[in-house]
Amino acid sequence: MASSSSPIAVAAAAPVAPAGAVGGRGLLGRAFSAVRFDGLTAARVALWCAVTALILVPIAAIVALAATGGGWSALADPDVLGAAANSLVSAVVSGALAVLIGTALALLLERTDIRLRGALRLLALSPMLMPPFVGAIAWLSLLGPSSALNGFWTKHFGGPLWNLYGGDGVVFLLTLHSAPVAMLIVTAALRRIPADLEQAARIAGSSAPRALWEITAPLLRPAMLSSFTLIAVSNLADFGIPSIVGLPERYVTLSTLVYRYLQSGTVEDPLAVVAAIGAVLLVIALLGVVVGALSGRTRVELDAQAGAPARLPLGAARTPITVLTALLVLAVTVLPLVTLAIQSLLPAPGVPLSVETATLANFERALSASGTLAGIGNSVMLATLAALICGILGLGIGALVTRTRSRGNAPLLGIALLPQAIPGLVIAVAWLVIAPRIGLHNTPWLILCAYLTSFLALVVQSVHAPLSATPTTAEEAARISGASRLRALWDISCRMAVPAAISGAILVALTAVRELTLSVLLLSPGSQTLGVVIFNLQQAGAYNASSALSLIVAVVGLLGLGITARSHR
Repeated sequence: MASSSSPIAVAAAAPVAPAGAVGGRGLLGRAFSAVRFDGLTAARVALWCAVTALILVPIAAIVALAATGGGWSALADPDVLGAAANSLVSAVVSGALAVLIGTALALLLERTDIRLRGALRLLALSPMLMPPFVGAIAWLSLLGPSSALNGFWTKHFGGPLWNLYGGDGVVFLLTLHSAPVAMLIVTAALRRIPADLEQAARIAGSSAPRALWEITAPLLRPAMLSSFTLIAVSNLADFGIPSIVGLPERYVTLSTLVYRYLQSGTVEDPLAVVAAIGAVLLVIALLGVVVGALSGRTRVELDAQAGAPARLPLGAARTPITVLTALLVLAVTVLPLVTLAIQSLLPAPGVPLSVETATLANFERALSASGTLAGIGNSVMLATLAALICGILGLGIGALVTRTRSRGNAPLLGIALLPQAIPGLVIAVAWLVIAPRIGLHNTPWLILCAYLTSFLALVVQSVHAPLSATPTTAEEAARISGASRLRALWDISCRMAVPAAISGAILVALTAVRELTLSVLLLSPGSQTLGVVIFNLQQAGAYNASSALSLIVAVVGLLGLGITARSHR
């Protein structure tokens, strides 16, 4: 006799559903229950739509136009080939030099007993706080043809010490602004190398310099390769330094060539040609990402530190090396700012500074120049909107991918961080391609969209790092207490990450307000920004006025980044 709980009895007792209901309510109901379409799912879908619109669509648009636009034939033009060669040389050479300098500084400050370690580290990182084009103007005030130093050198030795204009000046400035990035990456890797390895080599009879060279230096190769890839890809499409320092000597790079094509229309279909150039740069950038990922996968996993590293004693050379390092660091960080300030106070280039010649007229001239106030207003508006939108999206993405479980978390995080590896030139061209189709052509909102694409990763990283190191016990307790998945994510994770999101948003605002590459390539009537105003003053020969405005930007940027660092603490 069958039990009442047997499958046959249950099937016999169950009511028979209509045929349409079996396919409708049964299958669809199970499908919806599997998807669990609640508030958290809706938030996930919204964030996926945002990163698709801001990142995937522009990239797809530039690839599609490059494939169908017919601009590939122009890549064989001698101007394009020459610009590509200049870009490649400046990017590779500056990347290699920056890695060498950054690695040397990291080893010196982390593994030796040099004096004033904290102050030297802060000064060595200070070039990161200044926009590259402002740094170029600062260095021109020191080593430009009409600078006081070159004037003195010409008077006593018959020629200038060094004219910064040209390809060598581009490589020099790209190296200076990239070396702190290499130093940060190598320092982080150096701190993960256990001191036990060097101590074992010392016990076995090796000297301290030999242990540092044969044990520690080889373990830094993946970090050095990663920093070189990142720096080379970034410098490949930099616009500010080549335009200010390279163009006066006809040193043309891909970024300045694209600017000329877009502004002058010297080719038949400039957008198709520019899209082809952008697609090539995109492929190079993605190859750089792959190389960095492969180097990260092949790194050697080491045990944690068992003790503080034994610093290499410099002995009698400690004081001379400290003094020499301090002089070199001050020469490349503080000296350009001082000369920029002096240049801002002079009535004209080449006039010696004195109490009688010092004037504030350059600040008045810069602030009252045509378009300056409009540029400041546009920059503040666009930077504020970019900070708010990136702050909200970055907070949502960072909290979602670190505090929830989903197979889509890794792709969402990867796409959100992808623009960090894409040159700004490619992002600008991508938005130029899709602007007419979405009604943003010749509007400042096009620049805002490009800002969102470029700077969203700053907030995502700011939120992702602290949340990934925080246990999820608080969210689990909220779920046990009856909170929904979205409520637990909002009340616990997002509120914990709000300070980090604010810091990231401030960094977005500071970066956007002084940005040049995106703004100058997406420039339209009435939408010029502060960076474009400074660039136009420099190109028009108003060197003292551009120095004055650059000094204001540098000081405001240093203060803002100080506030950001304080909020991080």
